[in-house]
Amino acid sequence: MTQNPAPALREGRRRFCLTLLGVPLAGAALLSARAAVGQERRYTIAFANLTEEPGVTLEGTGFTGAEIRSSFVLAARRLPLDLVFYDNQRDAKKAQANAEDAVARKVNLYVQYFPDPDANAAIAARLKTAGIPMLAVNYPVPGAPLYTADNLAAGRIAGEALGQFAARSWRGQPTVAVIVGAVEAKADRVPARVQGVVEGLRAKLPGVKPATLDTQGNPARVGALLGKYLAAHPGAKVLVAATDDATALAAKSALEGAGRASDVAIASHGVDRNIHGGINDKKEIDPNNRGSIVIGSVAFYLDRYGYDVLPLALRMLRGEPVPPRTVTRHLLITASNVFVEYPPYDMN
Repeated sequence: MTQNPAPALREGRRRFCLTLLGVPLAGAALLSARAAVGQERRYTIAFANLTEEPGVTLEGTGFTGAEIRSSFVLAARRLPLDLVFYDNQRDAKKAQANAEDAVARKVNLYVQYFPDPDANAAIAARLKTAGIPMLAVNYPVPGAPLYTADNLAAGRIAGEALGQFAARSWRGQPTVAVIVGAVEAKADRVPARVQGVVEGLRAKLPGVKPATLDTQGNPARVGALLGKYLAAHPGAKVLVAATDDATALAAKSALEGAGRASDVAIASHGVDRNIHGGINDKKEIDPNNRGSIVIGSVAFYLDRYGYDVLPLALRMLRGEPVPPRTVTRHLLITASNVFVEYPPYDMN
């Protein structure tokens, strides 16, 4: 049987080159062994998403579970890990079944995104018994580090932006403020966002007492609610804080329809595609649209969660210290910085 001479030839050439470079053969073997030992270990991380039901948006923003999952897929491409995905389907029994499956798969770490404290406590106890560490997203899990949005801080950013705009553009003119959207949506922690807006406004305009208009999550109600509010303040400048981007766009349409666009400034929360758009979408926040009455929106970056969460998970697996609470970086996105934070897709 004829043997292939290529491996022997390659090995001979390798030894010859190492000799020319002055590397002893024994030393070369040691270098090869160290390289093998130093190879990065691969881990298996499970991510149990809150829900991936089409059309269901999360955290009082316009982002979906599918977008969050996609961010994990993209973020994992250059990391030494494999991902297992679960859909908790907003159901406690399903969340517990997902955790049991992860135990059976012997994953190295479990990322849990679920709001039910009782289910989270039970899952934490089960995974602790199995020796599987956990990382929580947006809702606490006993004994697990938490990565979360900071609604209070995001609201303050929006409120301060509106107050600064009024102080700069409407100095000395009668000014009122209103917060519109799903202001009572406790499940999405929007009340903390509303409180932040109030605090931010008062820091810049101490005399302003913002009203609230609850749409119960239905942007179609914005027009009627704002119409009544505008009728009660015919001569005033109006600051509008929208709890989400869909509400902000509905408010913009209603205000323009009422002929009050020149009297209004709007700040929003989320920065989903409704606001920054895609390559073929209308971009409300855009360098070419500086005349928009939507002065900005506070980013929540749900579509980039994977890029923040997976590095934390790897640090945990490597035995490195991780803060008990890590918060999303919230930033006011305006026409001046939108292409830095969200470049048009044709520029990527």
